[in-house]
Amino acid sequence: MNVAAKNFFTRHRRRVLWAAMLLLAGWGIWRSLPTPLFVEPWSTIVLARDGSLLGARISSDGQWRFPAGEEVPDKFRLALTTYEDKRFAYHPGIDPLALARAIRLNASQDRIVSGASTLSMQTIRLARGSPERTYPEKIIEMLLALRLELQYSKREIMELYAAHAPFGGNVVGLEAASWRYFGRNPQQLTWAEACTLAVLPNSPSLIHPGRNQSRLLEKRNRLLQRLHADGRLTEMDLELALTEPLPQQPQPLPQLAPHLLDTLQATSPGTHRFRTTLDAQLQRAVSAIIRNRATDLARQHIHNAAALIVDNQSFEILAYVGNPEYSMDRERGFAVDIVRRPRSSGSILKPLLYAAMLDAGEILPGMLVSDVPTQYGGYMPENFDHAYRGAVPAEVALAQSLNVPSVRMLKKHGVHRFHDFLKHLGMTSLNRPVEDYGLSLILGGAEVSLWEVAHFYANLSNIARANEADGKETYRPLHLWDGEKTTPAPHAEISPGAAWLTLNALLEVARPGEEGHWKNFASSRKIAWKTGTSWGLRDAWAVGNSARHTIAVWGGNASGEGRPGLTGSVVAAPILFDLFNLVEPARWFNMPEYHLKELEVCKDDGFLANGYCETKKQWVPSNSDFDQPSPYHVRLHLDKSRRYRVHSGCERISKMETADWFVLTPAQEYYYRRQHAEYRMLPEFRPDCATSENAEAGRRPLDFLYPDHGARIYIPIDLAEKKSSTVFEAVHRDRNAVIHWHLDEQYLGSTRTFHQLALDATPGAHTITIVDQKGNRIARNFEVLAEERP
Repeated sequence: MNVAAKNFFTRHRRRVLWAAMLLLAGWGIWRSLPTPLFVEPWSTIVLARDGSLLGARISSDGQWRFPAGEEVPDKFRLALTTYEDKRFAYHPGIDPLALARAIRLNASQDRIVSGASTLSMQTIRLARGSPERTYPEKIIEMLLALRLELQYSKREIMELYAAHAPFGGNVVGLEAASWRYFGRNPQQLTWAEACTLAVLPNSPSLIHPGRNQSRLLEKRNRLLQRLHADGRLTEMDLELALTEPLPQQPQPLPQLAPHLLDTLQATSPGTHRFRTTLDAQLQRAVSAIIRNRATDLARQHIHNAAALIVDNQSFEILAYVGNPEYSMDRERGFAVDIVRRPRSSGSILKPLLYAAMLDAGEILPGMLVSDVPTQYGGYMPENFDHAYRGAVPAEVALAQSLNVPSVRMLKKHGVHRFHDFLKHLGMTSLNRPVEDYGLSLILGGAEVSLWEVAHFYANLSNIARANEADGKETYRPLHLWDGEKTTPAPHAEISPGAAWLTLNALLEVARPGEEGHWKNFASSRKIAWKTGTSWGLRDAWAVGNSARHTIAVWGGNASGEGRPGLTGSVVAAPILFDLFNLVEPARWFNMPEYHLKELEVCKDDGFLANGYCETKKQWVPSNSDFDQPSPYHVRLHLDKSRRYRVHSGCERISKMETADWFVLTPAQEYYYRRQHAEYRMLPEFRPDCATSENAEAGRRPLDFLYPDHGARIYIPIDLAEKKSSTVFEAVHRDRNAVIHWHLDEQYLGSTRTFHQLALDATPGAHTITIVDQKGNRIARNFEVLAEERP
């Protein structure tokens, strides 16, 4: 240190030391303000789209402390500053005028009458855990209040105070107090309610029912009169406010979406305030319907139900009900959020297969699909009504949710292909190898959540509207709350044409109850909808689309217990149409003409016209490359009587007459003609023309109903511990025909009219052959599985 500096320090040592101490003190004050200012745990709340409270969970320290959200409303801000800190907007954290007044009053009264605490100082006091009031503590609060004002704006300080001020009992913060005492959003508080809450943090014990009510009323009314004197209230406002009663006791908080709140809390643990897209009024109405329907279903020991409503334009969730009620009853599973829980899909995925096959050029809407006994290996699907129809148009098979045609369609499309298609659309529960699902994938072999079902069907509507002003040819994610993380939507694998045709097919699904007559009324709304029922009657599904909304419903038992009558049409469908009555009707989709083209098809079987059939026009997706001419329409050569078929080997060509004929296979025909009286049987060959060679491939008069080629058969043990027999069945166009049965070239017997034969074959590979009296024959290979006993 040089001489000059040493002399300066010697002469001004006291000033240097004071400056150093002040700098050190300033640095200490600056560093003393904690970050964050408050560390208390928040309650978790879920809000509707309009900010109204749908539900809340208490914080980990047992307080109702809502996380800060919207700005402090003007009424409360004016009431609070008038009551606590009228110069809040102007002072730097300490109000010198209020401080001088407090010193004078306290000195004259020889006791503490006024603390001169500003809202900034009170915020610091709350952040420090409200320590005992002492003069040193007051000095610390003043210094930290100054520091607070340097870092935070007045608006932010007001919000900090409003979020952490005590309002009596375990209620902390303005928003929690507003809902606990008045059952409404702080923005909706009246002047009287705002003044009641403004005076409470200063004396929170005044709120207790039956205690100090007169003092609370006096404080509130005095504040109202001060606001009137300041010109904030008119005379009429004051008179009305003075007549309002005080809250008598805390109100229970709304619990309109408890299962959603649990799910959001579990999936986003760092978030405590969820502003959702739900419509509070609609959520309340949907909850009531689910609850009332569940009460009725409980008599059948069906206890759980869930529902979602989606806005097809914005893809926002408008209603979300995860269960009829909320409790920790594990037996009934009322705490389970069914919306997110994977359940057996039943038939609910069939429309997606239909749309995919339309785009792939594998089917046309009116194309016949076989509906006869069918077996693939050891898998033999059945229709829900255990009946067969022979052959049905693909769109009818979808509308009637027929299982056998659907399995045949999946076999044609490919299980791997459909499995990949579903995963690409966002089906997250397909977590097993595709071989584990097999053809049962289309009949409930996979699990899907109600959320995913609503997502799939909402996108059908979205894509079908691609040519409309607000439509988009994209696959979109559902939107539930403001901060949610969404994965990028895949490119739509369903064309607008296929989506529109699929939804139009679903218009024909028979509706339950009085809704079944909807076509008789011009005012009825168009709703494309689908049901689903899982194996064992465990899950009931119903999902529907109008142009504006998608609604998805599930009913059943969270435990997985099946019950008689637990089907989509009986349990879920009535709820679905109850919910559609809550939303506004909307016009149906416009035809996406740019995404469709017309084909000429045969009227009877829906395949491309081959010149031998009456035709009609059929809309198909513009990208379809379907190229299959009708296999069922043929040109026959008949004799002059037109009763018999002939050929050039037995009749001169000049004497032949031609006729176009619709001919199904014998197996299809056997069932089809029961429901179609107009079906004309294929004429027989005239006796002098009939030979076995004339039964050309595909036109044989006989066929197997069971087994299919390559069937794998397990013969079970009956109740008497004896090996059962397997009944094989065949069909013949000639009702009087005799069929001779052979197993591995050994004659077994003959049948007439009803062609059924019980066989007891040994394990291994076999060939069953049937021959009629004219030499027509057909054979099937099958395998009998070895007996499996525990």
